[in-house]
Amino acid sequence: MAHTIEDIRQTLQEARAELMQKPNVIATGVGYKITNGVVTDELALICSVDTKASKRSLLESEMVPQTVQGIPTDVHASGMIYALADPKSRFRPAPGGVSIGHINITAGTLGCLVQKNGQKYILSNNHVLANSNDAAIGDPILQPGPTDGGSYPADQIAELSDFININFDGSGGNSSCPFAGAAASFLNALAAMSGSKTRLNPVLMAEANDNLVDCAIASPLNSEDVLNEILDIGPITGSAEGLLGMSVHKSGRTTGHTNGTISQIDVTVQVSYGTNKTATFVDQLMAGNMSAGGDSGSAVLNTQNEIIGLLFAGSSNSTIFNRIQNVFDALNVTLIP
Repeated sequence: MAHTIEDIRQTLQEARAELMQKPNVIATGVGYKITNGVVTDELALICSVDTKASKRSLLESEMVPQTVQGIPTDVHASGMIYALADPKSRFRPAPGGVSIGHINITAGTLGCLVQKNGQKYILSNNHVLANSNDAAIGDPILQPGPTDGGSYPADQIAELSDFININFDGSGGNSSCPFAGAAASFLNALAAMSGSKTRLNPVLMAEANDNLVDCAIASPLNSEDVLNEILDIGPITGSAEGLLGMSVHKSGRTTGHTNGTISQIDVTVQVSYGTNKTATFVDQLMAGNMSAGGDSGSAVLNTQNEIIGLLFAGSSNSTIFNRIQNVFDALNVTLIP
């Protein structure tokens, strides 16, 4: 018997309370059934769950029935659903994805929490937490960042603990190669990230002063002032390698929660940190338009919410991020379980 959408909506109203009581169900609605990853044209009662549990881990009474009053059901893994908040606001505790910055910059993004020798740290970029090498260990870190209203000492959340020095070369990134020239035209309009007006240009080959990472860590003044999850995303589930064609997402201070796809790997690029101040980076990952100025420092995750990169530069059509393992190795840190 064919069911109209009105029939299905009525059935949902009658069954909603019971379905919402099932373990892990966080939403119910009317939608299209997904089979083998493909959206079909079959209407169904959709139960959204944080994560899908195996049938072996559930009692029969806890399972979502295959049909309700003859209408098919489907279970979609949506992840935890959060109330959306302005990432430029003051947060206590502060999760990843919100405004943060050294006292002398504008603002960037709190990436995530990491640990080193049993201590908890905030991870972000050098140019966000260490003012592009110009900071001193112990300098105040504000949340939100200064341009978002953060002031010292009221909004100090941490102290700068360590950063990887950026090797600046000052070269203009010019090249006689026609392929590099075409890439330069594509990348020349890259926008400022955080307070450093970061721009990208391709280079032909690695040199002695090449960089792998733009990263730093800060020690929270109070461990309870930070939260081990990402705004609008939730907890990080682990780490993984960024691969060509991989779907990724991030939560950042300016553009919030955005999605993209890794379009290039093994990227060598020159990054401008202001007038006559450039640095060459190698072994980077590139995605499309998923960031804007102020998103620097964002944790980049795959669809399983494993961290794969640390965003540090971008444009109206491109985003560049460090490979996360290079970041972890450079700072000698790991994720907090």
